[in-house]
Amino acid sequence: MSLTNFTIDAGHSSVGFSVRHMVVAKTRGRFTKFSGTFGFDPENPQASHVAVTIDVASIETHDAQRDGHLKSPDFFDAENHKEITFKSKRVEGKGSDLKVIGDLTIRGTTHEVTLDVEYAGGGKDPWGNERAGFSAKTSVNRKDYGLTWNAALETGGVLVGEKVEIEIDVEAIKDKAAA
Repeated sequence: MSLTNFTIDAGHSSVGFSVRHMVVAKTRGRFTKFSGTFGFDPENPQASHVAVTIDVASIETHDAQRDGHLKSPDFFDAENHKEITFKSKRVEGKGSDLKVIGDLTIRGTTHEVTLDVEYAGGGKDPWGNERAGFSAKTSVNRKDYGLTWNAALETGGVLVGEKVEIEIDVEAIKDKAAA
């Protein structure tokens, strides 16, 4: 096999996150608008690469007031920082378990992160398109990206946890030009 280029099918993919709220529970959210491309060779994953762009204003946590606060300068500052981006630097591993190391940029700040990626396989859909599926997980400290707003709790601890768990599920379509 060789490197095959794919485009993420956003209608069959998700970019989600969770963070502790009041120390005792997790609040979950997602971004509804994102796009990306990648090249993948299952026999030589080290040659693979990925680039993803997420629309910050598409954040959704099932609470309009909270979503507005997350878009404000207290958190993502969506007016001045419209996108979150990830661009891979290298891929390690083999088989279905991979590590994708790359630059994650949030609110104008870039840090290297490692995504633990599972390749779920591929196949043809009923319309003859070749598809591939992946799941990825990582965690980041939101303060590393300038998302520092918080409130102390009367009972101890803080309102919003620092550690953010990120979960991504991708179904992608092989680029027609690569056919």
